[in-house]
Amino acid sequence: MRLAKHLAHSGVASRRGAEAIIAEGRVAVDGETVTDPARDVTGEEAITVDGESVGGPERRVVYAVHKPAGVVSTAHDTHGRPTVVGVVPGGARLYPVGRLDADTTGLILLTNDGDLANHLMHPRYEVPRIYRAKVANPPVPDRALRALRLGIDLDDGRTAPARVRRLRPDVLELTIREGRKRQVRRMCEAVGHPVVALRRVAFGPLTLDDLAPGAHRRLTRSEVDALRAASRVPRARR
Repeated sequence: MRLAKHLAHSGVASRRGAEAIIAEGRVAVDGETVTDPARDVTGEEAITVDGESVGGPERRVVYAVHKPAGVVSTAHDTHGRPTVVGVVPGGARLYPVGRLDADTTGLILLTNDGDLANHLMHPRYEVPRIYRAKVANPPVPDRALRALRLGIDLDDGRTAPARVRRLRPDVLELTIREGRKRQVRRMCEAVGHPVVALRRVAFGPLTLDDLAPGAHRRLTRSEVDALRAASRVPRARR
């Protein structure tokens, strides 16, 4: 198994995060610093990250979290702000699947399954995310809805077509399959209706339902299998 994959399966970071940690020279195998993420390991070696021992692969888990406003979507924050990982107590090493802005609330997933996280976020697999946006300058006209549905020219390129419903004069429901930074906010601002409040209500087959702000729950096996199917990850062996 490649070293980066081993670290991901051990819950150290996502696959990409593990590759970055290795490239920074923070990983040693049998006492030797390794900077090649493709280095093959068997799992029998003494592997350390920043001098701390890395055990074997952890049991893979996925949690749904209702992220409150003001909580950042990282495992650690240099400014001391509360993080979404801190919502789930215990010793499991988890990391968020993608990010929500600090001011955005709603459904975010935490996992130690690097393969699943990468598939869920990779644009190739087009896993949908559904957002509810309260916007300024209501009512939102039909021409703005059409523009959002066709795609919006942003500074980092044109967005893919979105599914958009007007729930109320000042509330839109948008389904996107990309994960660009602040994408929904930028799309709405581009059509003249800046976002006042934003909440993610679904990620792939999972919905926020009645999960309270700041609450979390571990996903069932069937829910994890549904996520794997949605992102085309091979079903996990049991």
